[in-house]
Amino acid sequence: MAKIIVMPKLGLTMKEGTIVKWNKNEGDFVNAGEVLLEVATDKLTNEVEAAESGVVRKILAKEDEVVECLMPIAIIADKDEDISAVLKEAGAADEPAAAAVVEKKAEAAPAEAARDKGERVKAAPAAKKLAEEKGIDLSLVKGSGPGGRVVLKDVEDYIENEKSGAKASPMAAKIAQELNVNIDEIGKEGRVMKADVLAFANKGKAEVAAAAPEAAAKAEETIKLTPMRKTIASRMGESWTTSPRVTYNIPFDTTAMKDLRGKLNPALKDKGVKISFNHIIMKVCAKVLLEFPSINGSLSGDILTLHPHVNVGIAVGLDAGLLVPNVKDCDTKSLAEIAVDTERCIEAARTGKLTMDDMTGGTFTITNLGAFGIRSFSPIINQPELAILGVNAIVDTPVVANGQIVVKPMMNLSLTADHRIIDGLLAAKFLQRVTECLENPYMLLV
Repeated sequence: MAKIIVMPKLGLTMKEGTIVKWNKNEGDFVNAGEVLLEVATDKLTNEVEAAESGVVRKILAKEDEVVECLMPIAIIADKDEDISAVLKEAGAADEPAAAAVVEKKAEAAPAEAARDKGERVKAAPAAKKLAEEKGIDLSLVKGSGPGGRVVLKDVEDYIENEKSGAKASPMAAKIAQELNVNIDEIGKEGRVMKADVLAFANKGKAEVAAAAPEAAAKAEETIKLTPMRKTIASRMGESWTTSPRVTYNIPFDTTAMKDLRGKLNPALKDKGVKISFNHIIMKVCAKVLLEFPSINGSLSGDILTLHPHVNVGIAVGLDAGLLVPNVKDCDTKSLAEIAVDTERCIEAARTGKLTMDDMTGGTFTITNLGAFGIRSFSPIINQPELAILGVNAIVDTPVVANGQIVVKPMMNLSLTADHRIIDGLLAAKFLQRVTECLENPYMLLV
């Protein structure tokens, strides 16, 4: 029996997903449980398995296309099954009896209309609602969804175009965006039409830039936020307004930590394991957090949850934004196991292979800016956790020891804590204990 495959909702906050890759083409057979496609959400790329076996009869959304959750993206059916009724249900064009795909050519539509006269407008409920609120005729809005369906973003783009003051038809605005043409540069009196944009594009923007090189050089650039950056902005803003936070800084002597790392790495070389300062700090924090259970907690409303195990998140900076996968059960794992799991998470973050489990369940986070020479900073808490530890650069510093001025490799630790739960005294005791263990690593054996 034919089945409509929809964009899965992979999290409570997920509203849309981007199709990264189809693992099957139209006409291919897919087994239940086999990976059908890859979907990117705000921060993760997820493999989506087929729920049942069958032939991929129709792909309704192409790669790189953004689709709202629960909207149709494909149809799976038997090889010779009639899927015309299912195609209508999915909002796609009917297939002829031979099951061939009929593509609607853009040239067949009127030059300045988003669709043929009298053609039924297919639109998502959210798009219909916004259009009704703004008094917009949906027949003028070009749909980018499956089968030409108008999605919320199409209406938002139409409204933005109207606000810009550019007197252009919807089709002209759409083509201008695709051809990277600035409608204001066309210089036409009256409404700019599709033909005007095409003529200007053929003429070439280089001619305009040559006439005013200084203006072209100083032109502002506008960049639309990626889903990941929008999520980061939202969560950082939420954290900033939710937690009354205080950052505490404490220096410590890294001599013993460096010595421990220098002795362990040669011994672990044959196993392919390399210990970093991050790994040592993660292990020490996991030990100390069990001594300070109020810090290894999370707060939701008026409910404080104290976690029995320590899952340490490690902030990973990427060109596209920041990800915080976490290493589970650092309190029970050896230093070598923490090193292996941490590096796996970092590599998965960089290659887009993190799982939902990697990204959820953290109880405490560490972020390291030491490699960039940072000596002190105030990291923002990763909600709903209660604290985050900033790791800074190791700096050779003159200090007084036994009445003598000596140079030691010193590092600052910067703890940002949620003052709703963690008072200054508790934060100070925690940091004091962490630095005590880092300056005396054998404490890990006690």
